Amino acid sequence: MVTVNRKFPGPHIVAREGDRLLIKVNNHVSSNITIHWHGIRQLRSGWADGPAYITQCPIQTGQSYVYNYTVVGQRGTLFWHAHISWLRASLYGPLIILPKLNVPYPFSKPYKEVPIIFGEWFNTDPEAIIAQATQTGGGPNVSDAYTFNGLPGPLYNCSAKGLGTGPCEKNKTCQGPNGTRFAASISNVSFVQPSVALLQSHYSDQSNGVYSPYFPISPLHWFNYTGTPPNNTFVSNGTKLMVLPFNTSVELVLQDTSILGVESHPLHLHGFNFFVVGQGFGNYDPNKDPKNFNLVDPIERNTVGVPTGGWVAIRFLADNPGLLINARLFLRVGVWFMHCHLEVHTSWGLKMAWLVLDGELPNQKLLPPPADLPKC
Repeated sequence: MVTVNRKFPGPHIVAREGDRLLIKVNNHVSSNITIHWHGIRQLRSGWADGPAYITQCPIQTGQSYVYNYTVVGQRGTLFWHAHISWLRASLYGPLIILPKLNVPYPFSKPYKEVPIIFGEWFNTDPEAIIAQATQTGGGPNVSDAYTFNGLPGPLYNCSAKGLGTGPCEKNKTCQGPNGTRFAASISNVSFVQPSVALLQSHYSDQSNGVYSPYFPISPLHWFNYTGTPPNNTFVSNGTKLMVLPFNTSVELVLQDTSILGVESHPLHLHGFNFFVVGQGFGNYDPNKDPKNFNLVDPIERNTVGVPTGGWVAIRFLADNPGLLINARLFLRVGVWFMHCHLEVHTSWGLKMAWLVLDGELPNQKLLPPPADLPKC
């Protein structure tokens, strides 16, 4: 079992708003490691975001890396976790951001603060589980229990659901439905993880052959997403990025599908908070649904659950929520991952990345990588 400092869950990290964090990760295990600071907006510190092969190559056995970032304009309880393969099963812990000294809470100070973190427990090695599922194309074995602060809670019996399927490789037998492989996609693209980090490739101008900058702005083949699906949903595999000029306004609609059964998907966007302006069940109607968007006081999130058999609309906006209707998104320069936070769905391809180009001003450009950035 892989742990941090021999603790499960891992140690509490406590900081204050405005603090600069320097966290050195030494890898003493046989697996490659990266750590993600879930919910931290990483203002010009994308090299510290942590998803493997997106912003960095993993920390290999015997190596170390210092995650260096400053907490800006954030307070509350977030969490950190491994962001490579299924190692998040045991590598995670709370990240608590207190207000600045002598600054009160934005609510009555609680009598006591007790972090509660939910997880899952596997009786077998999670890495072996996903390795077998990847090889066979079938659904992986599910965890054996939920945990509360590392202690097992209710046991349960359920199976992993699939989102869609893909063809089995030639001369191979797959264990997905009707001999196919389980697969997942966004805008008909099932994301293929590269073998080098996307952010490094972009910064060094060596992206040729690593990724394509032509991620479709909308699905190329529309169908009745929550009705009877067609026999062919035209999903392709590839490492495609959505490229955005600096300071772009973004509205994004996330739609669940019924290809192999409807399901709620917790979609997480790295590097940003966003506003949830609308949601509903069934298929999103671009002509009717925007009329009901909440442009006054929408909730702010870094992760949102797409309703089962429904849709959710989000907007990326400037840091000042008071300018909601007319504001523009001040995007952080770099490569930012977006994915379903169910590990099995991420493994099947339910993920994508946004590439935000440099702006014109010096503070709108990506900083150079740190000297100890891991190499692939």
